[in-house]
Amino acid sequence: MQKIIINPSYGGTSSGIINGKFIAKNHNLEIGKAINQKLKDLGVNSYLTRNNDISLSNQQRLNIINDIVNSNDEAIVVTLEIIESNESGSQIVYSLRNNDTLSRNITDAIEGTGQTVSKFYQLRNPNATYEDYYEMIRELNNTENIIISLGNPTNSVDNSFLLNNIDKLSTNIANSLNDYLTKQNIYIVKRGDTLFSIAKNFNLTVDELKKANNLSNNALIVGSELIIPKTKELDIDTTGNDEDMNMYVNYTVKSGDSLYSIANKYNTTIDIIKDVNNLTSNVLSINQVLKIPTSTTSNITNYNNYTVVKGDSLYSIANKFNTTVNDIKNINNLISNNLSIGQVLKIPNLEGSNQQEENYSNYIVKAGDSLYKIASLYQTSVNAIKELNNLTSNNLSIGQVLKIPSYNQTNNTYKTYTVVSGDSLYRIANKFNISVQAIKDLNNLTSNLLSIGQVLKIPN
Repeated sequence: MQKIIINPSYGGTSSGIINGKFIAKNHNLEIGKAINQKLKDLGVNSYLTRNNDISLSNQQRLNIINDIVNSNDEAIVVTLEIIESNESGSQIVYSLRNNDTLSRNITDAIEGTGQTVSKFYQLRNPNATYEDYYEMIRELNNTENIIISLGNPTNSVDNSFLLNNIDKLSTNIANSLNDYLTKQNIYIVKRGDTLFSIAKNFNLTVDELKKANNLSNNALIVGSELIIPKTKELDIDTTGNDEDMNMYVNYTVKSGDSLYSIANKYNTTIDIIKDVNNLTSNVLSINQVLKIPTSTTSNITNYNNYTVVKGDSLYSIANKFNTTVNDIKNINNLISNNLSIGQVLKIPNLEGSNQQEENYSNYIVKAGDSLYKIASLYQTSVNAIKELNNLTSNNLSIGQVLKIPSYNQTNNTYKTYTVVSGDSLYRIANKFNISVQAIKDLNNLTSNLLSIGQVLKIPN
């Protein structure tokens, strides 16, 4: 059974930040109750750790959550917190053991209300870097956990927004959580995806992904749907038989272990173990638990060389060679996304990947779209889109995937816009009457995060 538990922080004698009419404990409870009710209206099994103004210790909250979540339940715990910060906008913290899919969904939902999300991120315990900083995430190993801080109430703009947009925020967050529950087992193939990169992202092997989707080869079609089977982590005896492993497994570090010895034991690489476990150094602690990928998921056997040219980014190169940014960083031992002109990169040559650059991007038709509107948005012609997609009429259907001729950057014209405090992609797109995706495509953005002073290209 899938459940969502809303955990409004503070309460009783713990008020949290107070600024004017804003009182953190009251705001968290009010929006928590609103999200809970909207989820129930959507048919979701939703619960609150508190539904009135009472004091609860972290241990009491953990006890309440554990009472709600049975051993066979799949549950998401959403803690509503005000994270003290000098930054404006919302923040989202997600668990080290989870991917960022839910955080990205909620980021889009919050920004859809007009509120900026300054960042979503993971935070390690400085005293034990293999575990999460926040107790509400760290102590709930059997659930997916996020902390949402909806704004900085000491900032006048955020303060006003938080007080006056509870219904809008709660509606969007509830819808996002419900969508995540109902759609998390389906993945839409994007340009640049391979079975290897998708399997890695969801802690699966390529064979598991192919079996779940009855695939006979590794070819993928952009826009198609893949079933993502549920994964489970296995606690294993480190003396066991490696040949039986067919998914990520847990390994407990013992005296004398090193990343090199563990990588050799499981036929993987140090960089892949570090990437899977979000490690920033090679230092290990006794009893630290590592996720170890099987040899099937970690085997990049050959590669091509690519020399970086002006205008390149890891994102554009990954798209060009039908791979992922993480795979390029792993094989080249890169710790940042910075590149230099003339730098030679190894490019993973994965089975089933298409190394030829495609001359189009993909666009999913939404309500209100027309060929004329899409052609204007991407500075191409209706006939060019029809020819590339073999269309015999101008009729479109919602959800249809269109190939869009790529921008010719030498001939394409655009204006520039400098990001200011309070901006989001949603606000900027509305300002210029274009889509968020059009801005992301033109600027090679992989997320909705912006920084003050950032210069964006805006399609004319």
